[in-house]
Formats: sequence, C-alpha cells, structure tokens
Amino acid sequence: MRDVVEYGHRVLLAFEDGSHFIVSAGEDSFGTHKGVIDLSKLIGAEYGSALETAKGEVFFVMRPRFVDDLFKMKRRTQIVYPKDMAFIIFMMDVKEGDLVIDAGVGSAAMCGALARSVGNMGRVFAYERRKDFYDIAKSNLEKWGLLDRVELKLKDISEGFDEKVNAIFLDVPDPWNYISNCSKALLGSGNLAIVCPTTNQVQKVIEAIESENFIMVEIWESLFRKYKPVSERLRPFDRMVAHTAYMIFARKAEKRRKEI
Repeated sequence: MRDVVEYGHRVLLAFEDGSHFIVSAGEDSFGTHKGVIDLSKLIGAEYGSALETAKGEVFFVMRPRFVDDLFKMKRRTQIVYPKDMAFIIFMMDVKEGDLVIDAGVGSAAMCGALARSVGNMGRVFAYERRKDFYDIAKSNLEKWGLLDRVELKLKDISEGFDEKVNAIFLDVPDPWNYISNCSKALLGSGNLAIVCPTTNQVQKVIEAIESENFIMVEIWESLFRKYKPVSERLRPFDRMVAHTAYMIFARKAEKRRKEI
C-alpha cells in the first residue's frame, strides 16, 4: 500500500543542507532559499520520496515528527525542551488511559506530549490563566490533532483544581504556592513533576513539598550534547543547549500513620 500525501496534509520538506520546513499540501506555493515549491505537486507524492524546487534543488517529502512541530510551532513562552520532556513523562509514569493535569499550559508543547502519552482513553486537563496563551495552545493542539484528548481551562490554579488525577505537571513562575493544591488533586501514589529555571526557586519548592504529603523527592538536571553526523570528522557541535530547567519529582503518600 502506498503512503502518499493528500490534500491538507502537513508535510515536512527536508533539504540536504539540514534545513527543513513544515507546510500544508494544497494550491499555494512556498518560497525557500533553494527555490519556490508548488505545494500542489506534493499531493500524491509518496512520503520519503524526493522532489525538486523550481530551481531544480532536491528536497524530501517527510511526515513531521512531534519534535519538528515543537521547534516550528507558534509560541509566546519558553517550552520544555525534548531532552527534559521525555524524562519528565517517564518519571510521571504517564501512560494510556491516565488522567493528567498540566498547570501553566503556555504554548502547549508539554501538553501535546502528555496528550500523546495518555492516548484516546486518557485525558489531559490543561490550566491556563492568560487568554492569549490559551488561544495559542488551542491552535497548536488543533494543528497536531490532539485537542480531543485535552480539556483546556481558562482558570487560575490558585482557585484549585477540579479533578482527581494520576499525575500533575506544574510549570508556573511560583510553583511553591500551589503544592498544597497539587496534593489535594493527586490520587494516592500519584506523581508530581515541577520545572524551575533557578536554584532559589527549587529551594522554595522543596520547602513547600516537605510540608505536604509527598515522598520520594528527586531533583534532576539533564545535559545533552549533539554530534555532527560526518563520518570522517565525527565530533560534537560547537554549541549546545546546556541548562534548561531543574526538574523536581515527588509522589503523593500519607506521611503520618492514621490511628485505627
């Protein structure tokens, strides 16, 4: 069976120099540094095939990966980097059918990753207090085909959460102020993940966590280095994305034994 581009499909155009663009197959044209591309010519092309621009430059017709979407998406906020994102999802143990809260949805990068993880049987409850961020998040989730797994809420989390869930991802400027609300919303043994850019913020979070019903507290930072894919000159890239965020994890448990 041939896997071909259809009208309206989102397509990744990849050039041999490493540049790439995401477009929608249709009747328009798209200008690149390698020449103009007639987007109608994409329709019927097989994914993985090679086509040419008006200048005769070769490009490849590919499906966009979620990571491609993240770096090309419309956004007004800093996003959780993929190097942190995957680790956070594993540490939160998010899986098919889970109920998850994303507090501080921003541009919806992490929300989209969570929605992919909970599957069709799960649900992400995404809280955002700013209408402009809410609108961007909704647009991105629609573009990725994930909005049906997300319940977007234009609500300040200081008012508390409406659900009981398996896991909570907290990405706000002052997360220490909402640890109690997270504790109330998490089911027993549920997982909490928080990201902070600075150590003084981490200290405040840990102080707040210590006063609530959480155990198994961990703090992580990930450093990730990319290499140049040239066989005769294999070496790291000269620059790297080093520190992005501190990741704090904890699990909901009753610390004090109840009297029987």
